[in-house]
Amino acid sequence: MAELASRRSSHSQVRGQRGHTSPLGAERIGSALLAAGEVTQAQLDWALGVQRRTGSRLGAILVAAGMVTRLALYRTLAAQWEIPFVDVTTVPLGLSTWPHLDVEVLARDLWVPISKRADGTVVVATAQEPTPARHAAIEAQLGRPAVMRATTDWDVDYALRHLFRFRLLDAASHGLWRNDRERSARTVLTREQAAAFGICLLVLVGGVLAAPRIALAAASATVACAFMAAVLFKFFVCLVGAYHETFVQVTEAELDALSESELPVYTILVPCYREAAVLPDLMRHLAALDYPPEKLDILLLLEEDDQETRAAAIAARPPSNVKMVTVPRGDPQTKPKACNVGLVFARGEYLVIYDAEDQPDPDQLKRAIAAFKKAGPELVCVQAPLNYFNAQENALTRMFTLEYSFWFDYMLPGLSALRLPIPLGGTSNHFRTDELRLLGGWDPFNVTEDADLGIRAAALGKRVGVVNSTTFEEANNAYRNFVRQRSRWIKGYVQTTLVHLRHPWELVRSVGWRQAGGFALLIAGTPISFLAMPPLYVLMVVSLFLPPSVLSAMYPPWVLWTSLASFLLGNALMVYVSMMGVFKRRRHRLVLWALLNPLYWLLHAVAAYKALGQLVLRPHYWEKTEHGLTAFQSSLPPR
Repeated sequence: MAELASRRSSHSQVRGQRGHTSPLGAERIGSALLAAGEVTQAQLDWALGVQRRTGSRLGAILVAAGMVTRLALYRTLAAQWEIPFVDVTTVPLGLSTWPHLDVEVLARDLWVPISKRADGTVVVATAQEPTPARHAAIEAQLGRPAVMRATTDWDVDYALRHLFRFRLLDAASHGLWRNDRERSARTVLTREQAAAFGICLLVLVGGVLAAPRIALAAASATVACAFMAAVLFKFFVCLVGAYHETFVQVTEAELDALSESELPVYTILVPCYREAAVLPDLMRHLAALDYPPEKLDILLLLEEDDQETRAAAIAARPPSNVKMVTVPRGDPQTKPKACNVGLVFARGEYLVIYDAEDQPDPDQLKRAIAAFKKAGPELVCVQAPLNYFNAQENALTRMFTLEYSFWFDYMLPGLSALRLPIPLGGTSNHFRTDELRLLGGWDPFNVTEDADLGIRAAALGKRVGVVNSTTFEEANNAYRNFVRQRSRWIKGYVQTTLVHLRHPWELVRSVGWRQAGGFALLIAGTPISFLAMPPLYVLMVVSLFLPPSVLSAMYPPWVLWTSLASFLLGNALMVYVSMMGVFKRRRHRLVLWALLNPLYWLLHAVAAYKALGQLVLRPHYWEKTEHGLTAFQSSLPPR
């Protein structure tokens, strides 16, 4: 009932994407709306001027500008198409009796079977003109005669979500697993992996029992070397990123060269769960995007049990191109599952994910389109760098900003320059929508679905890039909230490692040794480096207080020196790259805060050990990060 209320409200308040009038029929629909008193002559003249400039449909322009309601537009279209209009909310909708129909195709083609008559004829609601060819194609898909009724595009989506509820839920939750089980994190460990881990554990226990000194020395040296390898890899990649700065650079001239008439429909997915506090800011930031509003397909993905966020969204009176999509309740309740539901109803040629607290550069969508055109068809995704508007709030937000600055401004460009797999961030990922569907969407069982998708794209021979546009977010300012967030991220990195190393030789064959090595050092090396920090700290502290004779009895000197060098050099390198990022962003006040990076990594270590526990006990649990905790206003900081 809540969705029905918000949908009815949307007809009077909220603009839509698609008024289905062709340029040739613009005068006809415009005259009909004028004759019905729905628009004035001045409004019609203005809309026709916008149509000449942007190439958009006249109905979409009028609805997007708030001059005509969606209901009025489609009732007028129904009269022109000479078929009755139907409000699908007044029609009893059971579950689907059409197992052979593809929900995604129905959503794309904007029609839905809503009832069946006693004589076998099917009543079909359509938001596209039922030309003879279209009518025949619909009957061919149904396998029986159809009688056509007109409805709105949003009502088609509404009916599809109700008629095909369980199929939508199953596809969003298990689609990737059914199509390619080897790339799904639903299974934590395969039999082969479990056997390999068991053998390693037996060898370790046997070594400790047989030769404890040698086993302790070997374990310490392995931890130190693994930590150093992961840090050196990140340092080298950051230097490459600093040298090349390989964003897909979009110049102002290239932006100006984009014609509004050539801009395609762009889908924006905004998954929201318990985000009532940030909804007003979200609506303001979406409204600030520099893009023709009638070409924006904004889907606010709301969980079925989250009535508070839905109420806040309605109260915020969202921009007229925002549609609320209810995500069916069911496990796993994760962000990627919600995004998979949104992907079914996405109508844009391009698609981007934004989090509810995001503040993207207003021209980011245009920059992404220019980047795709510039890079060619092999590029399937571009990541916009992330940074924070509340960097100066406390010590944690400062460290967060240091980390994100080097990661997005140097690490990702370095990976791009080296043609290594790029783990995507959780937001501001811009996709070619058709390519995203070919990749299988997101893995709802992987709690860092973004990183997994970037690696999966590379494994399938696709390319991911970075575009020179920033999205500002709210940095985590609470330590417990930070640990919850990072434990989920680290758990997801371990999941991604386990998934993509199920068949290591197949990975090497598909992407080559260099990319496979880069994947192992980054995705596997990141949690390993965090897990290695406490043992290295303990070893360093112990070495300061124990007599040399006792130390030499416990460890060979080379192990002590290796561990000490790894600890000191590794932390020094990470302090250095943290300083690099804020120099580029000209946030010079944060430079000395980089000296606290060793303590910041200890906080990551706490999250890493929590992540290991959750991987065993609750592998698919999505630990929610709370937003809206900052007292800072989300105004644009200096770029």
